[in-house]
Amino acid sequence: MSGLLIIGAGGHGRVVADAAEESGRWNKIAFLDDRAACTVLKWPVLGRTSDAALFLDEYGDIAVALGDNRLRVERLSFYEGLGFNLPVVVHPSAAVSKNARIGAGSVVLAQAAVNAGAVLGRGCIVNTGATVDHDCLLEEGVHLSPGVHLGGEVRIGRFSWLGVGASVINRVAIGRGATVGAGTVVIRDVEDNVTVVGVPGRVIKKNGQ
Repeated sequence: MSGLLIIGAGGHGRVVADAAEESGRWNKIAFLDDRAACTVLKWPVLGRTSDAALFLDEYGDIAVALGDNRLRVERLSFYEGLGFNLPVVVHPSAAVSKNARIGAGSVVLAQAAVNAGAVLGRGCIVNTGATVDHDCLLEEGVHLSPGVHLGGEVRIGRFSWLGVGASVINRVAIGRGATVGAGTVVIRDVEDNVTVVGVPGRVIKKNGQ
């Protein structure tokens, strides 16, 4: 086993650290963070995010626990270029089909499910209790918040974010850079770079490119 270095010691970082520890895959876990104190919960903060290369020999694996979808994917590529491995972190209570594919640097957290035929790109977050049904496609940097539910064959474009408890019916496509508000029910396709809210979901604004 090797060590896991986690970029970002905020709330999401702590959940990722907990999932990693519960998995039993790493013998030590530590954070890099530009603002946190010397320890967060029981895990040490070894330095700033720019210090990562100093710890490559001791911590061969790295997880980027940043909420900004674009930045998370950018940072994954950066740290991979330094020589770090980008593992998939899966909480042991999650159900991930052997017939699903999950991209490097993604996380699947407690009580989540990823079913057969699903494909997730790099740097995706399937948060607590979220479900991804059969044959869904999530491009890189997608974040499914806690309690999100995707029907079968849903397509979600890169960097899109679905808020807590949102639901998407079968075979709907959500574009790139879209935001789906908490509790929204999506029953029709969503274009790129828009915010959708309500039951059923409706576009309320265009997002910045």
